[in-house]
Amino acid sequence: MKKIYLGLHFILMFYAIGGIFSKRAANAEFLSLEYIISYGMVFAILMIYAVFWQMILKKVSLTVAMANKSVTVIWGLIYGFLFFQEKITLGNVIGAVIIIVGIIMVVNGDKEQNQCT
Repeated sequence: MKKIYLGLHFILMFYAIGGIFSKRAANAEFLSLEYIISYGMVFAILMIYAVFWQMILKKVSLTVAMANKSVTVIWGLIYGFLFFQEKITLGNVIGAVIIIVGIIMVVNGDKEQNQCT
């Protein structure tokens, strides 16, 4: 089961990369080469993500998968810091901790529910 969660988080990390290209496109001149390439990358990432998301849903309940999807906010913070020199504030860190605690609660609740049935 750990491999499935690792795969889920890897594909969510990949999905969050789309935000980098989306922001680059937003800063580019409309219909410039950078704009077209950046949005093309967003589209390609979404296509690849969609395929792997469906594969993950065959192994993990939708509730757990969607709860884990909120981790993309954390990846957005990390990518913003690394690629756009955005600041990570105390509020960002507190929000990230709340997201992680929420994911843990949902995953553990799903495990308990599966053990009861």
